[in-house]
Amino acid sequence: MTAPDRKPTERIRSRPRRLSPRDRLTLTLMAGVPTVLTVGFVWLPALLSVVLSFSSWPGIGGIDTIHWIGLQNYRTIFTIYPQFTPAVQHNLLWLVVFFCLPAPFGLFLAVQLDKQIRFSRLYQNVLFLPVVLSLALIGFMTELIFSPTQGLINNLTGHAGQHGMIDWLGDPKLNIWAVLVMACWRQTGYIMIMYLAGLKSVDPAMKEAAALDGANQWQTFRHVVWPALRSINVVVLVITVIESLRAFDIVYVVNKGTNGLQLLSVLVTDNIIGEASRIGFGSALATILLLISMVFIVPYLITVFRKDQRG
Repeated sequence: MTAPDRKPTERIRSRPRRLSPRDRLTLTLMAGVPTVLTVGFVWLPALLSVVLSFSSWPGIGGIDTIHWIGLQNYRTIFTIYPQFTPAVQHNLLWLVVFFCLPAPFGLFLAVQLDKQIRFSRLYQNVLFLPVVLSLALIGFMTELIFSPTQGLINNLTGHAGQHGMIDWLGDPKLNIWAVLVMACWRQTGYIMIMYLAGLKSVDPAMKEAAALDGANQWQTFRHVVWPALRSINVVVLVITVIESLRAFDIVYVVNKGTNGLQLLSVLVTDNIIGEASRIGFGSALATILLLISMVFIVPYLITVFRKDQRG
């Protein structure tokens, strides 16, 4: 049927629907308010931090009191700032542990729950419960569990007395592992939920076809389920990197991020809002942290945009 032969009702339906002033206002607010908040509270502070990283400013006085020193802050960080190297090492350790423990274990739990075992809803809620707790609360729980005198671990193992007492939180060789145990406990539930959502999108017919071809559970997972989780794996990768870099609350509650618990986020906080109040130096540390995170976030964004364009 050609265009002139169409009925009037079909021509009316083919026309794009015009939005009313109320609809335009609603869409403007829905898109404009989040955009303004994101630019004002995320992008603008990030850009200002990059600019201020080339300055020396205690945060007192106006803009005219800012002293521009070029790359001096970065030279100081990489040469004569002793806390920078252990902080980077701890962040890298955090990242490696998150990749090796919560990511695979969260995937394992998601696969088991996806089998619709008995009480799977209950298990899912129990395993996801730590995710709703703040990292600050996880830090307080870490003190209760790993306290050398009144902690759960030492009292269960008989090391709470003066002789043979294990100082889990005071020993710089042990406290990072005690904190990581609690952080992994929380992160596992987060990864589990993301993988569980991805498993729900896998076509059951593909699994049934693999079973009819004689594939066992492992072969079905490897050749059918795992390739279907490619997009979820990318999200898990980015989330794992972000969570390992933004770790702050739990170590700050335990000992303010000192004595073996130094992290880049703690150094940024101590220099910007600490007693020294070195805005420029702290901004340089924040810029380094931003650049490290962008190494992983930018490829993810490029992949997502390309996928949207192909779709």
